[in-house]
Amino acid sequence: MAAASVQTFLNSFDAKLEQPVRAHLKNVYACLAMSTMAAAVGASVHLFTNILQAGFISAIGALVCFYLLMSTPDDNGKAMTKRVGYLLGFSGLTGVGMGPLLEHVILVNPTIIVTAFFATSAVFVCFSICAMLSERGKWLYLGGTLMSMLTALMVLSFANLFFGAVWIYQTQLYLGLLAMCGFVLFDTQMIIEKRRAGSRDFVAHSLDLFVDFIGIFRRLLIILTQKVIQDRNRTRARNAETEND
Repeated sequence: MAAASVQTFLNSFDAKLEQPVRAHLKNVYACLAMSTMAAAVGASVHLFTNILQAGFISAIGALVCFYLLMSTPDDNGKAMTKRVGYLLGFSGLTGVGMGPLLEHVILVNPTIIVTAFFATSAVFVCFSICAMLSERGKWLYLGGTLMSMLTALMVLSFANLFFGAVWIYQTQLYLGLLAMCGFVLFDTQMIIEKRRAGSRDFVAHSLDLFVDFIGIFRRLLIILTQKVIQDRNRTRARNAETEND
């Protein structure tokens, strides 16, 4: 029974997606997996070595790699190796840039990183499957809403430079998480439609999904860390009350 259900689920992909699109998505997700591993290596470089630390140099390096990737034409796959290298450079330096956040999380509880990664993966997979199996173009209408949300996030970020309000930061955090989940839906369907229109640039397409993945992961790290700290503070407060009694 379970095997039949799994087979039916897999057959639904064949019904919704043409073979060229499925092949393209395999390349996109393979490239995304390499990017994620490169980011993990970059984070490890910051955490465990003195080769490169998060800062101005790593940020500039990431921007340079991003610029080189976007400015180098695909040229029907002739520049694929070079562009994959730029993507992995950007991903690795993005991981280096996350080093300070990871250091803070490790001080609170190292298992948060594992929990956040698996939670991000689960969210990403669920939203990706939803986009693939949904009606064609259904989630492309999210584009305007998501751009408005990004604008709101920028305004809130700028406003909080002056006010420093906790509620503004929390609003940014959860609104940003919602926006990144929406972008998984939007970008997945956009990639499918671009391939149907003839685009074979799986490197650039995987970059879109990598940015979404890292955006979700970063916010879940912060949310889970905040929860652990709050739980510890409540426990300490209860223990203090008990001792006073």
